[in-house]
Amino acid sequence: MSEKRKSRNIFVEAVPNLPMEEQPTELVERKGVGHPDSICDAIMDAVSVELCRAYIDHFGRILHHNIDKGLLVAGRTSPALGGGTVDEPMRLIFGDRATYEYKGVRIPVGEIAAATAKSWLRGNLRFVDPDVHMVFQNEIKPGSPELTDIFARDVIGANDTSAGVGYAPLSETEELVLATERYLNSTAFKAAYPEAGEDIKVMGYRFGHHLTLTVALAFVDRFIPDEKTYFERKAAIHDDLQTFVERQRRTIDKITVDINTLDEPGRGAGGMYLTVLGTSAEGGDGGQVGRGNRVNGVIAFNRPSTTEAAAGKNPISHVGKIYNLLSHELASRIYLEVEGIREVTVWLCSQIGKPIDRPLMAAAQVILAEGVGLEDVRDAVAAVIDRELSGIRHFTRRLARGELAVW
Repeated sequence: MSEKRKSRNIFVEAVPNLPMEEQPTELVERKGVGHPDSICDAIMDAVSVELCRAYIDHFGRILHHNIDKGLLVAGRTSPALGGGTVDEPMRLIFGDRATYEYKGVRIPVGEIAAATAKSWLRGNLRFVDPDVHMVFQNEIKPGSPELTDIFARDVIGANDTSAGVGYAPLSETEELVLATERYLNSTAFKAAYPEAGEDIKVMGYRFGHHLTLTVALAFVDRFIPDEKTYFERKAAIHDDLQTFVERQRRTIDKITVDINTLDEPGRGAGGMYLTVLGTSAEGGDGGQVGRGNRVNGVIAFNRPSTTEAAAGKNPISHVGKIYNLLSHELASRIYLEVEGIREVTVWLCSQIGKPIDRPLMAAAQVILAEGVGLEDVRDAVAAVIDRELSGIRHFTRRLARGELAVW
């Protein structure tokens, strides 16, 4: 059954699906703060936030920009027990479009991008010196006239025809995968285990009530004088993490933790995951905007998702950013505010040029609790969507201030 709320093309329907936690298998991934893809997402979105601030400071409003085509080219290092060397720096390429000049005032877009990236790197990657280990390349060009003109109109419309999708609540597997990476990259954990680099990837595989967490964790070689120390510290980290996740679980019966499964004792540096700076971007792997976590922090392979890269897109008109974050926000509010819903998925679709508060379609699919009918929740669900779309300007201002994570 479905119902359409005519004012904003809002549809609500009940689906007979099982909530994610009750489905037999589940795969969830999280790329940590030092993963090359996460570095790109985080920096490019930070650049967008700083450009928003500069535009507001100079002109009183945000101008056209999209910094969502970033690329991190891996450098070259020689990891070694006791400490290796950086032989060639990484290269971070800023791409896509921005407004460089407006009403005779020029905005130093390239300088803002580089300064923002350096600040983020210093604040998030302990061993990366952006002045030494990174080269910055500005390929941000002026925007197209038609898309730039959207920002000069009385009513700013969507600058793309696109769709976003979000869901709530997170499953226990999703929560555990997210919590695992955040714990391993927490300040307290780094104080206890300084050899643990920031490049961490967690893959969660649940079969029934058994969850296997496969963790890739880059060790920083300066803290590892020999092979024995590496495997001792790896075992200590494993036991610490196992204790942590056991405390977090609710309905999962068993959790298996595996760390750096490519390791092989007796092979020296070739049998260990060693890095000089704590990230594979130093020599093993490049990164790109949009290849990392979805906007709710995980890559959930069983869930609907979009191919849009939210990071770096402007927060005023680009629905590839706005609708993807808003759909998750809507789903969370529906789940928390409307009784009788076990799980909800929200879709939003735009038409280019049309007001972003009036999408072409806003749809919610709900999995209902036993004894609850669609007629019991339909109006309440539609009212939440209608209310949040009405207040979308407040939401976009939060995006512009960088208050919502996009990775």
